[in-house]
This record gives sequence, C-alpha cells and structure tokens, in this order.
Amino acid sequence: MGENLLNTSVAKERLTENLARAKRIAHIVLQDDAAKIGTVILGVFFFLGLFGPYLAPHHPIEDTLRANDFGILRLSEPTAKAPLGTTTYGKDVLSQFLAGARPTFIVGFFGGLGTGVVGFLVGLTSGYFGGRVDEVLMRMTDLTFALPFLPMALLILTFVQPNIVLITAVIVAFFWKMPARVIRSEVLTVKERTFVKSARAAGAGHVRTMFLHVAPNVLGVGFLYTAYAVSWAIAGQASLAFLGFGDPTATSWGRMLQQVFESGSMREAWWWVLPPAIGIALVTTSVFLVGRAFEEIVNPELRSDE
Repeated sequence: MGENLLNTSVAKERLTENLARAKRIAHIVLQDDAAKIGTVILGVFFFLGLFGPYLAPHHPIEDTLRANDFGILRLSEPTAKAPLGTTTYGKDVLSQFLAGARPTFIVGFFGGLGTGVVGFLVGLTSGYFGGRVDEVLMRMTDLTFALPFLPMALLILTFVQPNIVLITAVIVAFFWKMPARVIRSEVLTVKERTFVKSARAAGAGHVRTMFLHVAPNVLGVGFLYTAYAVSWAIAGQASLAFLGFGDPTATSWGRMLQQVFESGSMREAWWWVLPPAIGIALVTTSVFLVGRAFEEIVNPELRSDE
C-alpha cells in the first residue's frame, strides 16, 4: 500500500515537472520572432486542415463555374465570382485550395507523427540494448537509407490504388530512418549516466528503465525530428501527387499542381499555380522555423550570443 502511494506521488511529481518543462520550452520558442510567424502559419494550416472543405464556396470536383447559362468559365483570372480564378475545367481554384488543405494536413500530420514515433522507438530500442538487437535494427536502417524514396514509392503505388492511408504508410516506411539514427546516438550517451545505472541496480526492468529513465532525456530530440518529419511528409505527398500517384478521389495541393501541369497552362495560369505552391512552401518553411527554435533548446550551443 505504501509502495503504491509512493509510486503515485513520484508519478505526479514527474508529471508536474514535465508540464513545467513544456511551459518553459513553449516560452523560449515563442521568444523567437521567426518561430512566432511559423506558429501562426501552422495554426492557419491546422484550421484549414480541419475546416477547409466546409469553407469552400463550391465543390472542388463536381461544381463547374459558368460565365452565363451556356459558357463554362475556363481559365478565368481572379474575379468576384472566383476570387482565385478557375481551372481549365471551370473548377473554382479557391475551393480546391481550401478542400486540398485537408489531405495535405492528414498526410503531413500523421505521416510526421508516425515517422517520429517509429524512429524514436527503433532508436531507443537499438541504443539501449545494443549488441545483436542494435546490429539488426541498424542494418534495417541502413537498408532504408539505401532505398531511394521516390522510385520505391512509385513502384509500390503502381500496383495498388493510391489512397491517403497508403501514402501515409509509405512515407512512414521510408522516413523513420533519420530520427532512428539520431535517437540511437543520444541513447548511447544517456544510458551510461549514473541515474540509469542506479535504476538498473535498484531492480528496475529494461522496459521501465527505457521509458521512465532514458526516454524522457531524449524526448526533446524526438519532438524535434517529429516536427521535421511533418515537413518531409508534406513534401513527399506533394511530390507523389504531382507525379500522378496521389489519391485520385481527393483534391490536394500536390494534385492541383499536377492538374495544372497536365493542362499545359502552368506558365499562363499563375492564379492556379501559386496558391498550392505557396501553401506547400509556407507550411514546410514554418515547420523548419519552429523546429530551428526548438533545436536551440535541445542544443544550447546553437543559440546566438545576445
């Protein structure tokens, strides 16, 4: 009974410390002006990912805009009826942009989160146990490094019907390698510290030692590479969609670029090209801006002298 109360007290104390640490990190990150801008842009992207399709004035695929009762409004520059112009098929670019934020957000968020989680667990396990476990996991990582993402992803998606879930899984399967390498190197250092050896000497099992003593000390690096993985996932999804291997049932920013390229209107239809291109560039850049500020917390040597 006393031991359970002690464990509960320790858990509450650890939770309080972690919350206080999270508040300090958020405070430091938001002191960076570039990170503030990045946070605002990511907040807008998050909002569009959730509510974009509901804000679209027209259905991005089914609705065709017409100049009058007879003619289709093809490749129209921005007007009051179509604030971002229309496509060569008479579709509203603004509606496609708003609706396309959701698939881009889903793949980016879950692809980045999956990449970070898988990479963290592989790196943690490999670095902690070492020996044969480390050898097997690192050879798998080396194999993943040897396989180029785009050619292998295109090969896989050639034989199946692409969809958001499958594309997210493919991205995770190829992008977990970088977080795994970095986390492993951090764990190799942390596991040699006195408090880890003391935990093992006190009778703590491997799982408890890994997740309660080693993992919290490398979690910052894990969060950093998870943030970067969101950017990699968005860029990867856009690349696949641009090459014609995106989800054919969903409008995404990458698919918008693919459609304008196939139409042959990429040079003259600037209003069709710029919204998805700028959207992808802003989101990926914002992730790196926030990640850079967070990296200065993980690696204090990177902080500029004030």
